[in-house]
Amino acid sequence: MTKVLLVGCGKMGSAMLAGWLDQGIAPADMVVVEPSAPMLPATVVTDEAAIPAGFDPDVVVLAVKPQVMAEVLPPYGRFKRAVFLSIAAGKPIDFFRTHLGQDAAIIRAMPNTPAAVRRGITVCCPGPGVDAARRALCQSLLEAVGEVGWVEDEALMDAVTAVSGSGPAYVFLLAEVMAAAGVAQGLPPELAARLARATVSGAGELLRQSADAAEQLRKNVTSPGGTTAAALAVLMAETDGFGRLLAEAVAAATRRGKELAG
Repeated sequence: MTKVLLVGCGKMGSAMLAGWLDQGIAPADMVVVEPSAPMLPATVVTDEAAIPAGFDPDVVVLAVKPQVMAEVLPPYGRFKRAVFLSIAAGKPIDFFRTHLGQDAAIIRAMPNTPAAVRRGITVCCPGPGVDAARRALCQSLLEAVGEVGWVEDEALMDAVTAVSGSGPAYVFLLAEVMAAAGVAQGLPPELAARLARATVSGAGELLRQSADAAEQLRKNVTSPGGTTAAALAVLMAETDGFGRLLAEAVAAATRRGKELAG
């Protein structure tokens, strides 16, 4: 039986906890450290000192905010047997080894918010000494909220964060601006928002279920000389189109990730 220690239970931590319960992990095998001490289907304590004596986790999931991670980490170094799975953006593996010990087994992960509806995707990078069994354990836990991928080069994690970690915000912005554009063309705001939401979510589900590439799905909607072609001529303009804007946005997010990592 897998024993899990979850440090921090905000939105992402709560989503993972719900997924683990659905996976069949028993509430008795999970301890949550959360200062606000919410009512949860697991043992909840307000700080590390209150973890039940004898609880020896297989994995410690670090889900606190990056800015407080340094002060939170040191007491958890006593769990020598565990693999530490961090979902904190911008914090590199060496940061965790500095605070937990150079022999600590660290896996750095970047999930995204669709984990809340079990449609997330998480990319992981293993630190030195992480064996196949620990990788498999962490993959299994993360698959409770969506897909999982791996990179061996930690430098790629900034680009991962820029594409999938921040990516849901880009999609939500698309729904926002589509609705606003509809209002500008005379649609009632409520109808415009409904159309944008249903279109974005429906297209996403079609993309998920279809075997076709995104490019082909786009072409399937586009009749030569039609309304979609007219719109795409604007969106796909080389100098100021959507592709260039998104490339610049992802590059900016990647740069910021590197800055946050120090």
